[in-house]
Amino acid sequence: MIAQGLVETVAPSREHADRLLVQAARHLANAQASAHDDPEGAYGTLYDAGRKALWAILANQGLRPTTRGGHIAAYDVVCAQLDPPLGSQLRPFDRMRRQRNIAEYPTPDTPDLSAEAVLADVPKIQTIVEIAERVLDDMSVY
Repeated sequence: MIAQGLVETVAPSREHADRLLVQAARHLANAQASAHDDPEGAYGTLYDAGRKALWAILANQGLRPTTRGGHIAAYDVVCAQLDPPLGSQLRPFDRMRRQRNIAEYPTPDTPDLSAEAVLADVPKIQTIVEIAERVLDDMSVY
């Protein structure tokens, strides 16, 4: 992925990784709190919590997705390193990425996103944040 320009090396930073995890936790709480009032906004915030958790893993290793690689590159790099055994716990992120895109760029026939759909995905992102918190000390710099 580095050779393809999807990911680049940067200075590894545990401090930056921890900062991203704090943001992820805040996004998670905000998504839960706003799910009923603004499901689409809450879903975007929930998705961002997962994205920042994945990016925290990469930041700690000295990796960063490029503009070309985008959000899916962060997911792909983390999955390549953690699947198995954690692939089934990470996999909801890719589905949620697609759902978030639908919510962000709806067509006239796109159904409204429900608060229940947002809240159903909260535990999945919570798990991804917890995985990131758990693996930071065990994953070496790339």
